[in-house]
Order: sequence, then C-alpha cells, then structure tokens
Amino acid sequence: MTIKLIAIGKTDNNELQALINNYTKRLGFYIKFSFEIIPDLKKVKNLSEEQQKQKEGELILSKTSNSDSLILLDENGKQFNSVEFSTYLQKHMNSGIKQLVFVIGGPYGFSEEVYKRAYGKVSLSKMTFSHQMVRLFFIEQLYRGFTILKNEPYHHR
Repeated sequence: MTIKLIAIGKTDNNELQALINNYTKRLGFYIKFSFEIIPDLKKVKNLSEEQQKQKEGELILSKTSNSDSLILLDENGKQFNSVEFSTYLQKHMNSGIKQLVFVIGGPYGFSEEVYKRAYGKVSLSKMTFSHQMVRLFFIEQLYRGFTILKNEPYHHR
C-alpha cells in the first residue's frame, strides 16, 4: 500500500517546510509516501465560497483514481488518539487497497462531490489549525503511527 497526502496551496513558512520534509523522509523507512500540492486557485475574489470549493474539488478528484481509498481531513471526522490511529492505518493496510489518499481541503472545506467520493473523514482535533500546520501535524502522526506499529520507542505509552 502507498499513502498519498493531497493539500491545497503551498507552505510558505520555511521552518514548517523543513519539519514536513524531515517527517516525510522518516516516513519513507516504513511506507511509500507522497505529498502532492495543488496550487492555490487564482482570482478567488471573483468566486463565491461554493464556487471555490467546486473548483478545488475538481482539482482534488483529478489527482485520485477510482481505486484509491479517499479519506478527508475534516473537522467533523472521527478523532483518534495516536494508538487508535495506528490501528486505523493497519486496518487499511490489511484491507488490500493499493493507495490510501488523505486530503487537506481549502479554506472552506470540500465540495459535495469530494464528500460523496470519500471513504471516510478524520479529524485531528476539535481546534482549528492553519492548513500549513495541519500538514506537519498529520505527517508527524503518520510517522508516529508506523513507529507504534513497529513497537519503536518514538511514542511513549
């Protein structure tokens, strides 16, 4: 299985990007992982929130295939502690799917088409984080999940 993370817009904070790169590199020891950035939409001032979600949704869906298991990082998704999340990852690996795709949406969330295509939703917290911070938090939790599955000392129980 491979894991792919899709996010809207680039990270403009060099310190955050360095940490994201660090955890992405670490993840490579456990699983094939890719991180794909969809550029921010241009001229969003002329678009309603719904139009922006629609356009972002089309771009997100163009980066996935029908065989992908699509999981949205969404404030209304299921919350896990780190051990539960590692079990969630293991269940997906055991299911035989080829690619698990997690998506961080734009500032207004996801289009209805993306919600319909999604296999599930995961929430990192009830709190709101910047989209740039969510990338780091999520990639670190992926890494933590795999260290838990391998019984490595990164996560303290």
